[in-house]
Parts: sequence; C-alpha cells; structure tokens
Amino acid sequence: MNKEALVQELGKIVGADRVSDSEQAVLDAAKDYIGYRRYERDDKKYWVPRAACVVHPQSTEQVAEVLKYLNDKKIDVVPRTGGSSVTRGIEPRQDGVILDGSDMNEIIEVNEEDMYVTAKCGTPMEYLEGYLNKMGYTTGHFPQSLPLAQVGGLLATRSIGQFSTLYGGIEDLVVGLEAVLADGSVIRIKNVPRRSVGPDLRHLFIGSEGLLGFITEASVKIFKYMPENRWMKAYGIKGMKNGLALIRDIMVAGYKPAVVRLHDPLEVADQMGGVAPEGHCMLLLLAEGPAGITKATGEGIEELASKYDPVDMGAKPVENWLVHRNDVCDDMDKPKFYDMGVVADTCEISGNWSEIGNIYDAVLERLPREIENVVFLGGHSSHSYMQGTNIYFQFAFTVTEGAQSVEGDYMKLIGIILDETLKRGGSIAHHHGSGKYRTQFMPREHGSSYPLMYRLKEAMDPNHILNKGVLLVEEN
Repeated sequence: MNKEALVQELGKIVGADRVSDSEQAVLDAAKDYIGYRRYERDDKKYWVPRAACVVHPQSTEQVAEVLKYLNDKKIDVVPRTGGSSVTRGIEPRQDGVILDGSDMNEIIEVNEEDMYVTAKCGTPMEYLEGYLNKMGYTTGHFPQSLPLAQVGGLLATRSIGQFSTLYGGIEDLVVGLEAVLADGSVIRIKNVPRRSVGPDLRHLFIGSEGLLGFITEASVKIFKYMPENRWMKAYGIKGMKNGLALIRDIMVAGYKPAVVRLHDPLEVADQMGGVAPEGHCMLLLLAEGPAGITKATGEGIEELASKYDPVDMGAKPVENWLVHRNDVCDDMDKPKFYDMGVVADTCEISGNWSEIGNIYDAVLERLPREIENVVFLGGHSSHSYMQGTNIYFQFAFTVTEGAQSVEGDYMKLIGIILDETLKRGGSIAHHHGSGKYRTQFMPREHGSSYPLMYRLKEAMDPNHILNKGVLLVEEN
C-alpha cells in the first residue's frame, strides 16, 4: 500500500488531523536517547528507518480499530507513549506506522478504599504522582525519566523507580490493566489483590515492549504519602565490595529502606563533587513511611553500618540527590556530549550477591583494556533485593572516526558489559528494557526458556506486525 492511501485510511479511523506524515513528525516520534543516536542527531545524521506516519488515537476503541486495520494489511507498527526510550525500543520499521498513545491522557479513578489509581496509557507519570500527592498518596514509582515518562511505556518496559527497595518495580505495583492485541481484540485484566486461577496474564504485557500488544490503561497501587517521616543518611564506605556487603546485610536483616544507592569512587569524584573521602564509595539511604517504621529502620541500618568503619556524612548528600536526581532529563536534547567529542551512556545489569561484585570488577578491568578510547567508566547499585542487586554502569568514550563509527564502538563496549554479566549468571537488563540493541543477546539471557517467547508471539501476533526487532532474534 502506498503512503498516501495508508494515511487516508488511518485518517478515516482517528480523524485526518490525528495522522502525521511529515518528515519531522516521523523523526520526532522515532527519537531515541541511546548514546550513539544522540551523537548522530547532534551531528545532523538521522540514520533511523522512516515510518510512513504517526497515528494519535484518543481511545481504546481507536487503538483497536487501527491495529485491526494494520493487521489485516500486515503493516508493521510500533507502540509508543512518552518517548523516553534509551534502547531503540520505539524505532519503527521502514514505511511502518508509529501508534502514539500519548494523547490518551486521563486519570480515570482514584479508588481510596481499594488503594489503587487507574489511568490511561498516555498519562504523564509526573503529573499522576503530583495529583496523588495532593490527596495524600503516592505510587512509590519514581523512574529517573519521571519528567518524560508516561504510564503505558513504564509498564511495557518493566520500569523501576528510585524508591524501589521499598515499593518494588512496576510489576509489583500493577493491579490490573487493559491492552489491545494485534488483531484489535481488547483484553481487560481485572483489579484484585491476588488470584490463583492460572498464570498471571498481566505479565504477558508488562515488559513485553509492545511485542504482544498495546497497553491502553493500567491500575496501580497507591500508598500513604508521608515524606515528613523520612530518615536519611549518607556514609562513606571503603571499597565497592564492602558497600555491597553492607547492602546485603541490610536486605537480609529484613529492613526495607526506600532508597539504597552505592556510588563507586569514580562516580563520586566525577559526578558528585567528590563529597566522600578520597577512594571511598558513597552510600545514600532513605527510609519513608510511618514514623515508627522509619525510626526503627534507621536505627537498624546504623547498627549494621557500624561494622564497616563508615564515614558518617549526615543527611545532606541524600537531600542534594533528591533535588537533582532527575536533572539528566533537562539535558537529553542538548549537545553537551557531542560538543565534548564523546558518546556517553549507561548500561544497567543485575546479579546475585555471590557474583555482583565480581561482575563489577571484571567490567572495570576488561573494558578499558579492550576499548582504548574510553575516558570514563564507573557504576552504582541503586535497586536491591534479598537475592542481589543491580549495577548501573556509566561510561563515555571519545569519537575517533566521526559519527559513522559510534554505533560500532558503542556495541563493542556494551558487548563487554553484557558478556561479563552473562558469564556470571546475571541479567543483561535490569530496568530499561531490552529495546532493539540488546536483542542479539536474548538467546544467552533466556537459555532454554527462549523458545517460549516465539510461541507467545505466534499465538498473540501471528502476522508479526507489532514492534519487530525487540526481544526476538528474527528468524529467516
């Protein structure tokens, strides 16, 4: 089908004014913030496939009609909402369609008795959180992308928030949801506290990155909002493995502070003003909730920390982090790294306590040895569990041969991080999602369970129109 006919037919479903096919509209909707794409854009290189158009539905019914039409015509489609992807997850196929749910922006219900809020997929998370705060509630979900992110994308990427050690990831917060399958079927999973009636069907969509359906609505838990009861403390800790051991002690002892962040000496020196003593990591801790719980949590952590010869830095570093934790969103479209001649980015992995320190050490030893143009490499732990934690590596490398070289250099660097993680039984993506740049590593990540992903795809999207390139290595 030619582009003009496609645009006209989609316009009949959603309205002609809700289908955009200009070059700029298509590029804006496909914009991704992975490090090498940012550099390429700053260099005026737009090396992404061009969708035929962007469709802006206003309702679940319109999403269903659009998907049914595209499925009948076997036209590729990429679901999108907030556009804060850092994994190439929303880049389209050439001449496909981007289905942008960001205009489906509505808080449908705040249920104060059953303690959940229901919102449409395009509802900005920052707005939703502010709305709830005024009512005395919180979702407990604060991704770093909070100023940009919207509800649908947070579910689709299996997002995590900065207070996750207390509240959990998005998968722990979702009560029920609505989604549309590739053929236009509307699926509703009801809001109940727990069920024992077969597999949990919510998880077909949470983390599916648009591969299996388009999430149109979600209900998530709410909690009493009590920031006045917060306990905060920062420590200087000698050595990353010591810091990780202390975090393990905190988790195993049963304490659940909302924030547990261990920044290595490289991050402390380069990004946090060197506030910890030289050579020390900085551990940031915050507990919230009822006053009695935060007091007991603080006292318990202080007792555990005393065994590690910590440097007590008080609450100020945590207060400073709270103010500036999402500042990165202000710079996403600024060419500051391009102007420095570098590509900068992050890569978040996870592992068990027995291996996470070894993963960190292996990456810091191997990567500078094999990637000569690396100019910064550091990391932090920011989401912890009874079994282990994550490492959020941050890196920068100089561009040596122009924009055409950055993707190759980037993927070589990323390959080292993911290889060292997989060799030690870790997971190659903790919370950004796989997107399209990590797909080649999926067979190693999933092992013998990987064929189940293909079976799900065949059952739910047999024409394979939804977000080709994420999660599944394409078969010839």
